[in-house]
Amino acid sequence: MHFTTIVSTETLEQHLYDPDWIIVDCRFDLSKPEWGRESFDAAHVPGAYFADLEHDLSGPRTPLSGRHPLPTREQWLQLVTKWGIGSDTQVVAYDSAGGSLAAVRAWWLLRAYGHRFVAVLDGGLPKWLHEGRPLDAGSPRPRPARPFSGDFDTHQMVSTNQLVGLIKQPEILLLDARAPERFRGEVEPIDPVAGHIPGAINRPSAMNLNPDQTFKSADQLRREFKDILGNHSPENVITYCGSGVTGIHDLLAMEIAGLTGARLYAGAWSEWIRDPSRPVAKGSKTKPD
Repeated sequence: MHFTTIVSTETLEQHLYDPDWIIVDCRFDLSKPEWGRESFDAAHVPGAYFADLEHDLSGPRTPLSGRHPLPTREQWLQLVTKWGIGSDTQVVAYDSAGGSLAAVRAWWLLRAYGHRFVAVLDGGLPKWLHEGRPLDAGSPRPRPARPFSGDFDTHQMVSTNQLVGLIKQPEILLLDARAPERFRGEVEPIDPVAGHIPGAINRPSAMNLNPDQTFKSADQLRREFKDILGNHSPENVITYCGSGVTGIHDLLAMEIAGLTGARLYAGAWSEWIRDPSRPVAKGSKTKPD
């Protein structure tokens, strides 16, 4: 059996030493980028590899890019080849933020490059620790490298230039996964401009989770997203956030709900505002017009 959205802590523990399973620790803290690696070195799920958001799951920034541009194809293929991912390998990514920093980035990238058998650990490391499951502080056992030759599916995302035209189309629904106060433009602790892309509605990624950081049930997520989508089809939904990471959390929640086909604006808010001529909106909007 393979998992393509989320996997439980119980199931992961049963497969800790399964040679066909690979675990990736994606912990990250925006305010202290080195925290993830330091935390991994101190303790992690046994056998896990570490993937740093800024160095492994993102590419170099440019004057026109957002804060976490996608890694180059060469960079990404080199990383996953080192992990030894085969066509039937089950990959499980986890973090300490309900998947939003940055397990969902690993989940989305692997899928975009054609590997379907990847899931996010439901509840992440906090749930794993709460349940007293095993930890390790050593380096993962080296695996034989397996060439990973997947091609990036450009249909999984939209570029900034594409989005400029798409937001003018009434059938397109743009979902902003940031916190409500950032969406409304009341505060902006990270990027130099506050507000949101005109026409977007707010679906904070935190709303996808229960208090224990596990995902809400598929039925509940489906009801909530159907209420937001209205007459829009999932294929016409585009999600974004501040830098192209937590926007994926809404994509994963929609996949859990069985609402497939939505796309990511990977450049996100931090790329949108690179050009001061692009429009900016403020205020609250949680339902389409």
